[in-house]
Amino acid sequence: MGLVVADDGWRIPDRVWAQMEPLLPGRPAHPLGCHNPRVPDRDAMNAILLVLRTGMQWNALNATGICSCSSAYRRFREWAEAGVFLEFWRRGLLAYDAAVGIEWEWLALDGALGKAPLGGDETGPNPTDRAKKGRNGASSARARASRSRSARPLRTATTSS
Repeated sequence: MGLVVADDGWRIPDRVWAQMEPLLPGRPAHPLGCHNPRVPDRDAMNAILLVLRTGMQWNALNATGICSCSSAYRRFREWAEAGVFLEFWRRGLLAYDAAVGIEWEWLALDGALGKAPLGGDETGPNPTDRAKKGRNGASSARARASRSRSARPLRTATTSS
């Protein structure tokens, strides 16, 4: 038994579920023809909406007793790919427009993705590279092998006199 009781105010009301349920896609066939009993769609939707409304982590669903986190997230992905949530949103907008009215002519959408208008050549190079070109002596394997970092050649078995 989880922490969430049956009448907690977070569950989907029957009248809303009656409108939501027909929009859900059918259960996908299992490749082996057998499967453990599937979590009821209403429980999965209650769990999904709880996560979306509260901002809680998916893994926290296990403590609620509504549905396991893996089942809820799997169903969320299935329904998102099927466009279920977009259809909920569309129907909600249409219902609100019919009940209250949306002044569509006052809505605006704005956004931009591109370079900064004042950027350009005056901006200069990337500050993290400090205009370095290629590798320097400190980053070479030879410099790392020498503790003194002297410029004289290293003595090896083949070069020692």
